[in-house]
Formats: sequence, structure tokens, C-alpha cells
Amino acid sequence: MIQVGIVGGTGYTGVELLRLLANHPEATPSVITSRSEDGLRVDELYPNLRGHLDLAFSKPDVKRLSECDLVFFATPHGVAMEMAPELIAAGTKVVDLSADFRLQDTEQFKQWYGMEHSCPDLLKEAAYGLPELNRAAITGSNIVAVPGCYPTAVQLGFAPLLAHDLVDTSRLIADAKSGVSGAGRQGKIDNLLCETTESMKAYAVPGHRHLPEIVQGLERISEHSVGLTFVPHLTPMIRGIHATLYSTLTQSPESLQELFEQRYANEPFVDVMPTGSHPQTRSVKGSNHCRISVHQPQNQDVVVVLSVIDNLVKGAAGQAVQNMNILCGLEETCGLTQVALMP
Repeated sequence: MIQVGIVGGTGYTGVELLRLLANHPEATPSVITSRSEDGLRVDELYPNLRGHLDLAFSKPDVKRLSECDLVFFATPHGVAMEMAPELIAAGTKVVDLSADFRLQDTEQFKQWYGMEHSCPDLLKEAAYGLPELNRAAITGSNIVAVPGCYPTAVQLGFAPLLAHDLVDTSRLIADAKSGVSGAGRQGKIDNLLCETTESMKAYAVPGHRHLPEIVQGLERISEHSVGLTFVPHLTPMIRGIHATLYSTLTQSPESLQELFEQRYANEPFVDVMPTGSHPQTRSVKGSNHCRISVHQPQNQDVVVVLSVIDNLVKGAAGQAVQNMNILCGLEETCGLTQVALMP
């Protein structure tokens, strides 16, 4: 049984990790940290875990965490990069759900996250944890940077088009909507029920922190520079990402539908929907799936891709567990076969 540690177990991604690991047949949490909830039983904070976990929160201790086979960081940026080097040196694998190891350019990291990167050498070793696009690198790594929720939905949607050089990469558009849980569990006025319900808004139009991560990923796929307009929106739902992606064809394949179906035919967590489909966020709620459909309205030169995920599962904790399975030599779907919740 793989012994797992979780640093930062009180946020939404932390409890989602606990929910998934509670039913994982090959891994079990042995350490869960929280400075603010030190000593509190996990099931007192999260009653849904009663009968599944007999653990209490403890303060982060690298020595104790290094006794685990693998440690997840479900923390704000800046935490993982301080602790990861010592854990890696002790032989413990690291899966980081924060932004600390996503961007390979340290100047970009400083620009978007407002701090110097403390371990740039380890940054070079980190694999970007989008298995559908980077499985080989993940397999041979000791540290994985789990992609953000928006970057996951956007990259999976654009990937088949860019890999085949079918579209104008200088004018890509990603119009994406997120549920409120994407903002985290901390109390902020903008996240209150009365502030978010019966309303929708765009935010961070001049530049969102996920923008350089998405561009970095799209440029890896296309192997040249891309121009991306990325506009995120906050919607009055708890979970879900819906990305509507626009690009202009520079050449016409015989069938866009077949292109997408063939690209993801062997991917257990990407579901290319039938022609004409409009995937809904509720169809992936609680699951590790990304559902995609591709459209060419009026048979003109604009391609519209619809990509939906659960931001807390495929966009965070589920993808983290998927990466753990790869790192530890387990079946990639292990512990991740939950059916989406309906309604």
C-alpha cells in the first residue's frame, strides 16, 4: 500500500484528494497537515469522511512527510518549492497542485506570482502533469506539477488542432467559465452566495495567472509561438469549467470529428462526444473526465471546441491522483472510475 502525505488538507482540493484516496485500492493517506487545524480530526471538519479516515491534522513536518512514498501539495504557491527539495532528496515523490513548478521560466513566475523561485534547479526536473500530452515525461519523474483547471480544459481542447498544424495559432481565443469553488475555500466578499448567485462576470481580462501556463503548453504542442486571448468568467455554480475555444482553419482536414476521436481514442479520461453535441459541466461533476465536442459552424473556417471538466477533479485532485498512479506504476485509472453525479 502506497503511503501518501497531503500538505494543506483543509481546502477544497485537499478534501477532494481525501475523498478520492479514501476509496483508492492501492494508496492511503498517512499524514495530513494544517497549521490552523493542528490536532483536529479530519472527519470533524469534513463529516463526509466519517468512517473512511481515522486521521487528525498535524503541522507540516518534513521529516515525517519524508517517510511517505509520495506527498501531495494542495497549498498556495510558495509552499511546495520550500519543502520539495528535501523530500525529493529523501526519496519521496512530489505531486504539486499549486503553481510552483508549472512555469519553466522563473522570470514569468516572478511576474505572475510576485516572488522569486527558490529552487530553479528542481524546477527543471519537474514534469508537467497533463498525462494525455506528457505521459512519458511524468513516468520518469520524481516531481510533477499538476496543471491548473483552466489550462487543462483549454489545452485538451486545442491539442488535436495544434498538433496537426490546422489552425492559425496567432489568433486563438479561449472563453472559459468556472464555478465558484475554483476561487478556493477562503472567505472573500466576491465569493459569497449573495454576490455570486444569479450573476455572471468576466474577470482578469488584462491577464490571468493561468495565461502563461496555457501559452507554454500550447507552444509545446504546436512547436512554435502562439497568440492567445484568454478570458475567464465566474459563474453561479459550485463546480465545473466550461471552455469555448475558437480558432481559424488554415487547412481543412477530411473530418474534424475523426481527428479528435483518433487523438483521444486510447485516453480513458477524455471523451469526444458525438457530432453536434454540447457537453455540460454537470456531465463531469465529481468525475475525472474531460468531455469535448468539436464544431465548424456553417462549414466556415472557424472551429469551435467545447471542453468541460470538474475543476476540483480533472482540474485538480483527480488529475493529481492520475499522476500518482503513473509515478507509482499503477493502472492509470486506479481509484478514478467514479461516475459523474446527476443531477
